[in-house]
Amino acid sequence: MKIEFKHPELEDKDLINHFLKEDESRNCEMVFANIYLWSREVYPVKYAIIEDTICFLSEAEGNSVTFPVGKGDKKKVIRMLKEEWENRGQEFKMHLIRKEQFQVLQEMYGDKVQIEYDRDTADYVYETEKLINLSGKKYHGKKNHINRFLATHEQWQYESITDENVEECIKMAKEWGKLNDCDKDKDKNAELQVTIMGLKMLKELELKGGLIRAEGKVIAFTIGQPICSDTFGVHVEKAFAHIQGAYPLINREFLKAEASEYTYVNREEDTGSEGLRKAKMSYHPVFLIEKGIVKFEK
Repeated sequence: MKIEFKHPELEDKDLINHFLKEDESRNCEMVFANIYLWSREVYPVKYAIIEDTICFLSEAEGNSVTFPVGKGDKKKVIRMLKEEWENRGQEFKMHLIRKEQFQVLQEMYGDKVQIEYDRDTADYVYETEKLINLSGKKYHGKKNHINRFLATHEQWQYESITDENVEECIKMAKEWGKLNDCDKDKDKNAELQVTIMGLKMLKELELKGGLIRAEGKVIAFTIGQPICSDTFGVHVEKAFAHIQGAYPLINREFLKAEASEYTYVNREEDTGSEGLRKAKMSYHPVFLIEKGIVKFEK
């Protein structure tokens, strides 16, 4: 049987979510909104339903597939995928493989499978309560930044993103893009376009958004959604860097408003950026979700 992969469309949301919920993964990439948005702008991604599981194909990863998710026989599905790749004359690889999934592969194939983890793609996961309260010495710096913001901007407020204020966020995103020279960097520009599309499709993609307004102007916003029963994911966070305290404030206020009932918050990967890694480590993650590429011996 030839396996047919197709591009994820908006009308596929319920079908794809049906399978993703079977995984209960905290992986930020295994949510429909990220799959849909990034496949439009950056990474060519397709999906296939095989034997009551779902698999995603990434052309950017050299026609690699994800671990099958669902109630079906995963060993049978992987065997079918391997045969399909052999018929194509292509090397069979799997990507976004977490440690627990690799253990399953080892049980199936023993030492015929090898994994190479990519630190740049590891998700940072934090305790939500700690990012809201910022209590203790290790968060002293974050609280200081917020206090300086509050002392400088007496007229500020947090708002949920709605039809009434979303255009202000889009305007702010474009201004942020100019300040950060996104037009000169392909990756930055792609991220900006994903951000703008996410803002435009908040309702359709079931995303939650929040903003900080100071002296009447939007100076920070963020977008996220529940990933699984105990984890909330923050997909986008933008603030004007020259406004001290804007980043830690939008992080705190958004989680307080939208994610306080979740044990963990996933703030995604650092993409190998030294500055971003330093910033994410400064919030003291409780663990990282490592993901790797798996290759099979012939």
